[in-house]
Amino acid sequence: MKKLSRYLLIMAALGLVGVLGACGRQTTAPAPTKRTTVTFWHGMTGTSQQTLNAMIRDFNHSQTKYRVVASGQGNFANVQQKITAAAKSQTLPTLAQTTYTNVPDYLHGKFIVPLNGYITKRTLNRIDPTLRQVSQYHGKTYAMPFSKSIGLLFYNQDLLRQLHLTVPRTWNDLARDAAKAHANGYTGLALDQTFRPQWSALACQAGTPLVAKHPQLSSPRMLAATDVIYQMIKHQTAATAGTDGFGNVRFLKGKTLFYTGTSAAIGIMQANTPKGLHWSAAKMPSFRGNPRVYAVQGNELVMFSSASPAQRRGAAALMKFLLAEKQTLKWAKATGYLPLTTKALRSQDYRDYLAKNPAAKATVKSLPYGKPDTAFYGYSETQDAATQVADELAALQTTPKQGLAQLQRKLTALQTDGE
Repeated sequence: MKKLSRYLLIMAALGLVGVLGACGRQTTAPAPTKRTTVTFWHGMTGTSQQTLNAMIRDFNHSQTKYRVVASGQGNFANVQQKITAAAKSQTLPTLAQTTYTNVPDYLHGKFIVPLNGYITKRTLNRIDPTLRQVSQYHGKTYAMPFSKSIGLLFYNQDLLRQLHLTVPRTWNDLARDAAKAHANGYTGLALDQTFRPQWSALACQAGTPLVAKHPQLSSPRMLAATDVIYQMIKHQTAATAGTDGFGNVRFLKGKTLFYTGTSAAIGIMQANTPKGLHWSAAKMPSFRGNPRVYAVQGNELVMFSSASPAQRRGAAALMKFLLAEKQTLKWAKATGYLPLTTKALRSQDYRDYLAKNPAAKATVKSLPYGKPDTAFYGYSETQDAATQVADELAALQTTPKQGLAQLQRKLTALQTDGE
């Protein structure tokens, strides 16, 4: 009996040594790699912000090198103001959402870096050619398209049928139909707070770009393009949004025939459409038989020079993740923004989405006619000056001829100050 007890004691001791040995081996396992934090400022709100946050969580879970920390700034204007201030105080994030037209100003301030060396040319070539136009400046890639949209004409299907009208193909058709709607007690055309984007598209169709480094604002074609919406506002067949901010607010009340906005409004409008209201979207009308030109709007992602090499690699990894077919389709279907890659635009998944959402078809049909503005140093000031004149035209405080002359003087002064 004593021999048996002794034997069991020895075996128990040996077992304890084995356990301790195993525990010892576990403690020598390598410690987890510390992630590099990548900070990201954006201007997304509502459903778009929720979708973006979900995609960032997916990215963070998909790898162990980087952790992206996103910070919503409320709106795009706030993002730009914060970038400007942070550039002075040297507190910029790793990357931010902004418009590609800010790139020349950022480059002038020496606080932006090109994406070349972090994202391959092959990856960038996956982006749709129309959207890819905005990526480069002076031969280098500085901006990656992200939340991109294109101008559309939304129409109330019920009112169109009631007034015995069809979807207008030209601005003359639209003005005539809006007048008929007004005569029947409806608003003909709802515009956003400013009609500068529509004015810019009309000017491009007339062959005289509005926001350009050396615009020709005194031409008869520019005067005619400016007069289109001005006359509609003057005769009360069109109205700007005022404090509503966006014309879709008025449009969704059901007493407006048309609304000119962008494809980014599709998701918002679908979520807020009252029961019984039916609407769809079409390509923007043409002007005087000129080739169609649609304003490509939205934002890009840029990377700042203050970021460390590791943070830049993390920002590039996020950009590549967002270009993946699964991610860009998720983004497009949830928000109304365009899928970014040619493959995603042609995918069966997106075709199925378009079949269920006919209003979004106009987005794809419009894309080949998309023409982004040319970026140049001082673009923001030029755009602000054009917006101010557009607002004065909308308030009937000036006429097209006077407004164009005023804008030409402002832009000439800006160019002189910039030299």
